[in-house]
Amino acid sequence: MKANATASSLTRQRWLGWAKRAVTLVFFVLVAALLVTLMRNVDWPAVAEALRGYGVLTLLAGAGIAAASYLVFSSYDLLGKAYTGHALPARRVMLVAFVCYAFNLNLGAWVGSLAMRYRLYTRLGLGVATVTRVLSVSLIANWLGYMLLAGAIFAFRLLELPQSWEIGAAGLQVIGVGLLVVSFAYLAACRFSRRRLWQVRGHEIVLPPLRLALLQAALGALNWTLMAALIYLLLPPGLFFPGILGILLISAIAGVITHIPAGLGVLEAVFLALLQHQVAPSVVLAALIGYRALYFLLPLVVACLAYLALERRGRKRKREARRDTLAAPGRAETKAEDD
Repeated sequence: MKANATASSLTRQRWLGWAKRAVTLVFFVLVAALLVTLMRNVDWPAVAEALRGYGVLTLLAGAGIAAASYLVFSSYDLLGKAYTGHALPARRVMLVAFVCYAFNLNLGAWVGSLAMRYRLYTRLGLGVATVTRVLSVSLIANWLGYMLLAGAIFAFRLLELPQSWEIGAAGLQVIGVGLLVVSFAYLAACRFSRRRLWQVRGHEIVLPPLRLALLQAALGALNWTLMAALIYLLLPPGLFFPGILGILLISAIAGVITHIPAGLGVLEAVFLALLQHQVAPSVVLAALIGYRALYFLLPLVVACLAYLALERRGRKRKREARRDTLAAPGRAETKAEDD
C-alpha cells in the first residue's frame, strides 16, 4: 500500500511539473507574439528622440526615486534582523540586501534572492536557518505589499483594460477582492492566531507579531509605489498614476510566470498593450528604456562593486576563523602545561 501511495504521489508531482511547464511555455509564446506585433508599429527614430528629450533634472529625480526604492527594499532585511535577532550590523544587512535586489532584478530570483543571499549571509556568519527566516520575511513583505496594492487597484477598477482583454474589468475585480482577502487573512493570523510556529520544508517559520507584519505591508507597498513613480516620471504628464501602478503590477506577475530575467520584453509588452490608446508606443518604450537604465543597470554596476567588497570581507573572515581553529589546540596544550 505504501509503495502504491508513493508511486501515485510521484506520478502526480510529475504531471503537475509538466502542467506548470506547459502553462509557462504557452504564456511565454503569447507574450512574445504580443511583443512582436506591437514592436512592428514602433517608430524607432521617435524612441531615440524621446530619450534625448529627457532633461538632467528629470534623470536626477529618477535616480533619486530609484535610490529611495532600493533603500526601502533593503529595509526588508532589517525586519528580518529584528525578527531573528541576529547580530550583523544594520549597514551590512542593507548592503547585502541591496546587492541581492540588484542581481535579482537583472538575473532572476534564483541568483539574487536565493543563491546570493545564502552565500553572502553565511559567509558573514549567519546560519542557514537564520538566512531562511530573513528571506521569508523579505519575500512576504514584497508580495504582501504587492497584494494590497493590486487588490485595491483591481477591486476598485482603477485600471482601464482594453476591450479585447478577455478577463475584463469584472474578472480583474474578483481577483482584486481575492488578493485583499488573502492579505487581511495574513494580518489577522499575525494578530489572533494561537499557533505561531510552522514547518516549511524542514525549516521553522514563526508567525511574526502584528506590528512587524504591518511594517512588512507598508514597506512592500511603498517599494512598488516608488517603482511605479519612476515610470510615471518618465511618461508624459497627465496620466492616471494608479493606472500606471496597476500596469506595473500586472507586468510583474507576468514576468514571474514566464521566469524571464528582468522581465525583459514582458514589461514592454504589457505597458504597450495597456497604454497604446493613451500614449504613442515610441514614448512608452523610451520611458521603459530610461526606467531600465536607472532602476536595473545603474544599480547593478554599483552592486557588482559592493559584491566584490562583501566577498573580500567574507574571505577575510573565513581565513580568520581557520586561523583561530588551528591555533586553538596550541592554546589548549599551553594551558594544560601551565596547569
